[in-house]
Amino acid sequence: HVQLVESGGGSVQNGGSLRLSCAASGSTVTTAWFRRRPQRVREAMARMSVDGVPTYDDSVQGRFTISRDIAKNTLYLQMSGLKSEDTATYYCAANDYWSDDAMRGDEFEYKYWGQGTQVTVS
Repeated sequence: HVQLVESGGGSVQNGGSLRLSCAASGSTVTTAWFRRRPQRVREAMARMSVDGVPTYDDSVQGRFTISRDIAKNTLYLQMSGLKSEDTATYYCAANDYWSDDAMRGDEFEYKYWGQGTQVTVS
């Protein structure tokens, strides 16, 4: 079982930046950041395969960057150019097996989830 602990959320002004962190307690294969905006379904923002290749949703391409520190077993999401529509609860997710559907952003392919961290942009 892998535990994911997120940190780094908060309130920021339009155009500002935040970095989210997600510390994992074990080995993972695919990792991702999702978000749930008010009255919307959970959306896959960015994914990273085990070989470090990132994939982004069109809505955050060019503004958000997913990265990882293998030594610290930590996943990051650097967010810049934040907009009010980015206000959401952000979740990191991971699984411990390869899945094409996970890389396509299918939330049901992710076995482990963080507790969520709130990001508010105003």
